[in-house]
Amino acid sequence: MITSSKLKSVDFYRKIPRDLTEASVSGAGLSIIAALCMVFLFGMELNSYLSVSTATSVIVDKSSDGDYLRIDFNMSFPALSCEFAAVDVSDVLGTNRLNLTKTIRKFSIDSNLRTTGHEYHSEPATTNIKHDNEVHEESIGGSLELTTDNFDKYAHQFPITVVNFYAPWCYWSQRLKPSWEKASKIIRERYDPETDGRIVMGRVDCTQNGELCRSHHVQGYPSIRIFRKGSDVRSDHGHHEHESYYGDRDTDSLVKTMDNLVASLPSESQKLSLGDKSTFASHTKRPAPSAGGCRIEGYVRVKKVPGNLIISARSDAHSFDASQMNMSHVINHLSFGRKVSPRVMSDVKRLIPYVGSSHDRLNGLSFINTRDLGANVTMEHYLQVVKTEVITRKDYKLVEEYEYTAHSSVAQSLHIPVAKFHLELSPMQVLITENPKSFSHFLTNVCAIIGGVFTVAGILDSILHNTIRLMKKVELGKNF
Repeated sequence: MITSSKLKSVDFYRKIPRDLTEASVSGAGLSIIAALCMVFLFGMELNSYLSVSTATSVIVDKSSDGDYLRIDFNMSFPALSCEFAAVDVSDVLGTNRLNLTKTIRKFSIDSNLRTTGHEYHSEPATTNIKHDNEVHEESIGGSLELTTDNFDKYAHQFPITVVNFYAPWCYWSQRLKPSWEKASKIIRERYDPETDGRIVMGRVDCTQNGELCRSHHVQGYPSIRIFRKGSDVRSDHGHHEHESYYGDRDTDSLVKTMDNLVASLPSESQKLSLGDKSTFASHTKRPAPSAGGCRIEGYVRVKKVPGNLIISARSDAHSFDASQMNMSHVINHLSFGRKVSPRVMSDVKRLIPYVGSSHDRLNGLSFINTRDLGANVTMEHYLQVVKTEVITRKDYKLVEEYEYTAHSSVAQSLHIPVAKFHLELSPMQVLITENPKSFSHFLTNVCAIIGGVFTVAGILDSILHNTIRLMKKVELGKNF
């Protein structure tokens, strides 16, 4: 049986009788300082244990979202009509998708970027608009020549005024001219303006009456507009209530359209109901843009290869005056990948403040052509996109986002000006992982702090005590 005397022999911490120890003022001061150092270092170690530390590495992109990348955007174009605004996507692999509409929404806006009505719905583009085969060089004018001075007079005189806004240099205007004049002559004979007066067909040369065409938001030629008496009401933002015609342009189709318009006249209440129920009208007529600008929002999916996102004016049956096109725009929002909720992004910034600062860096920026740069100006943005993943200590993927750098420039274009976004997607990704911290490591460091401070304080106390004793002996004149 182990006796207490044998057990005491393995005591590592043998005690010195209290009457053999001596307290000193210097020792008390060092003890207080040592205790404060222990508390301070313990607090620092506890703060380090509770804080998040991360490791950043660059690896080959191993995205879980497949081969396609989603681009969300919301942009305002003060001088681009929703009637012709188109979103195109292309890449180096040969993909070329034009005039995307399925995931895109368009709203007419005024010069102050305020919406002026409901969403603008674009019908599927008609690839082959019919024109007359026979082209008469000299057509007998059957339509009224309208100008800035007499336009309002005729628009308010006849119940229905159908106007061809054209440009003499335009190929499509030249193809329309013979059938338009021939149809106008037939309608004039059928519904004589003097005796019947229910409908009249006119034409406006936009090269001579530019302000008139701009006031009706005409940007492509030819544009056929249908004005109904009393419906061309202007509000404070220049809003016009009339329709655009997008049907065939041969003589028979034009005459048939005019007959249908006249048939809708018996009463104001029947006018709208007949127009809504007519299958022919629904395919060939749509409300004209209520303002000269357009807000385009939605998303597209692109392959993860270098490519372009292009916003421009596009039509297979209209011409555009490149010198008059202004692609100024305001980027309300532009981001890549899945949308990150504000709560998740807040958590990420709390852990890693520098993450998320570049995932929407173009938001709120304006790119305006004040005409000082001249005409035919294309605005280009060069974006380099890098994926970032944040993984917590429990292998939980907190966020997966795409950040990008952006450099913008303007360039003179030989073709129709556009707003172009060049996309360069990096094959690498940034991986940020949270470093785990063990509790045992924390305890070890706490013990090291206590033992280390205690030992250092003891050494300092010994040095101080012996120094004081030596000084006293010198003062007393004693020798060693």
